[in-house]
Amino acid sequence: MRTLRIRTFTMLCFFFLTLVPWIFFVTAHFMETKTLSFAKNQPQDELLQKNLTEIIHLIETNPDKWRDPNWQNELDIQLRQAKMEAAILSASDQEIYRSNPERDGAMSSTERFSIIEDGHLLGKVVIYLPKSNTVQMIAVIAGILLAFFIIGVEMRRFLLKPLERMSLAARQIAAGDWEAKLPSSRITEISEVRDGFEVMVKGLQQSFRKQAELEEERRFVIAAVAHDLRTPLFALRGYLDGLEQGIAQSPEKITKYLAVCKEKSAQLDRLVEDLFTFTKMDYLELKLHNKTVDFKLIIQKSIDSLSPLARQKHISISNHTADDCFIRGDMHLLERSISNLLDNAVRHTPSYGEIVVRCYTDHDQVKFTIRDTGPGFSSEELQRAFEPLYRGEQSRNRSTGGSGLGLTISRTIIRRHGGELIAGNHSEGGALLTGWIPVNCQLK
Repeated sequence: MRTLRIRTFTMLCFFFLTLVPWIFFVTAHFMETKTLSFAKNQPQDELLQKNLTEIIHLIETNPDKWRDPNWQNELDIQLRQAKMEAAILSASDQEIYRSNPERDGAMSSTERFSIIEDGHLLGKVVIYLPKSNTVQMIAVIAGILLAFFIIGVEMRRFLLKPLERMSLAARQIAAGDWEAKLPSSRITEISEVRDGFEVMVKGLQQSFRKQAELEEERRFVIAAVAHDLRTPLFALRGYLDGLEQGIAQSPEKITKYLAVCKEKSAQLDRLVEDLFTFTKMDYLELKLHNKTVDFKLIIQKSIDSLSPLARQKHISISNHTADDCFIRGDMHLLERSISNLLDNAVRHTPSYGEIVVRCYTDHDQVKFTIRDTGPGFSSEELQRAFEPLYRGEQSRNRSTGGSGLGLTISRTIIRRHGGELIAGNHSEGGALLTGWIPVNCQLK
C-alpha cells in the first residue's frame, strides 16, 4: 500500500482548499455570463453607462413630475430594463419615490447625487447599480466551506481514526490481549509508528514467553534439586541412624556404612558445587580471567584428575592433542568444562571401554572431540542433552547419572568463550562431543 508523508498530505489539502473555491467561482461566473472569459466586457460597461446616463437625465429634467404616478411608472420600466433601482428623497430627506420598497441596498454599489435648481436643493437621488460579483462571492464561500468539510473528513480518516485505533490497540495489549490488531494507515509517519509498535509488541511477546519459560524452568530446577538433595540425604541419614543405633556392630559393617556415608556426602558436595557453578554462569555476572592458556595442558590435567575413576572401570583414555593449541580464556573454567565432559564419558563408558580425546588448530579456531565407547545418545537425549538437570534417566539413578548439570555447564563455559559445543554419536558407536573455541576469543 502506497503511503503519503504528512507534509505531502498537508500540501494536497492546501491545494484542494484553493482549487474547490476557484472551481465554484468559475462555475458561477460561467452560469451568469455564459463565458469563461474574465476580461472586462467593454460593450456591457458602455450599455450600463448609457442606461445610467439616461436615468439620471430623466430624473434631473423632471423634478416637477417626481410625484406623478405616470412618470414613476415610466421610470420603473426604464429601471427594470437597466436592472437598476432608484430612490428619490426630498430636500428634508423624506422619501418621494422608491422603485423597490423592500430593498435595503446591501451589497450593491450606488450612485448618489443631488438635484439643485437656482441655488435651491430640490432633492437627493440614489441609484442602485446591478450587483456584479454577488453570485461569484457566494459560490466562493460555498466552495471554501465544502473544501473545509471534505478536508476535515479526510483528515479524520487518514490521521485521527488510525491514531484512535492505535491507542485502543495499545490499551488492549497492555491488558494482555496479544491478538489486538494494529490499524493500517496511508500516512507514512503513522505507518512507521505502527511498524515500530508491531516490533515492540513482538519483542514483548517474546519477552513474555521467555519469562514464562524461565519461570517454568525455575520451578523445574527447584523440584529437581529438592529431589536430588533428598535422595542422598535420606540415605545418609539412614546409615547414620544405623551407626547411632548400633545396627552395624562388626568392623566390616561399620566400614561399609561409613563408605556409603562418604559416597553420599561426595554426591551432595558435587551437586552443590555444580548448582553453584551453574547459578554463577547463568544468572550472575561472573568475571572471566582472560589470559593465554595451553589447551593441551588443560586437557591433560582433566585426564589426570579422572584417571583414578577410569582405572577402576579399566577404561583407557588416549590423548591426541597438537602442541600449538593456545587460546585466550579463563583456564580454571575451561578445565572445569573439559573435566565435566570427560566425567560424563567415563560414567557412561562400560568397563574395559575406551575414550579418545583429540584437539587441533584449524585456522583461527581450536577444535576438540571427545569420543567414548558407551551406548551413545538416544534421539531424545540429543535434543535435551544440554538442558539443566536432564540425565536421560526416568528413575534419576545416580549409579550411572551425575547431577544433570555437567554438559550444561560445559556448553555455557565454551559459549562464554565465543565457541560452541555439539552432542552427537560416532559412526562406529558411542557418544561424540565436538567443540570449538576461537583462538582470540572475546569473553562474554
